[in-house]
Amino acid sequence: MNNFTEFLQVFVFAIVGIAFTLVAMAIAYLLSPRTQGKKTFATYECGIEPYGSAWIRYSVHYYIYALIFIAFDVDVLYLFPVALSYTRGAQPFEFYSLLIFILILGLAVAYAWGKGVFTWKRRVL
Repeated sequence: MNNFTEFLQVFVFAIVGIAFTLVAMAIAYLLSPRTQGKKTFATYECGIEPYGSAWIRYSVHYYIYALIFIAFDVDVLYLFPVALSYTRGAQPFEFYSLLIFILILGLAVAYAWGKGVFTWKRRVL
């Protein structure tokens, strides 16, 4: 009987979660405007009028820039829990290992900067 009550709690939690989602979608559907015009299906990007085709080729430079951003973003996320651990009294070797980690990140940024990865090359249309 105990297993059934635990399963019942999970089932009720799932039903309530699905109900919240469906209610939010229903409210959005009921309150959303229903007008359709020339610009309804146009691409909206920060208020700038779109020009040209949506099917364009991006330079490899763009993808390298994006990959470097993701890599450093994940590394910075690693630094938050490490910084919080210092409030509990850290050992000196932990500080030096963190310093080496940040130094390696700095060297990676310097290398990418030297290769010109952070220089955005604009094409003239």
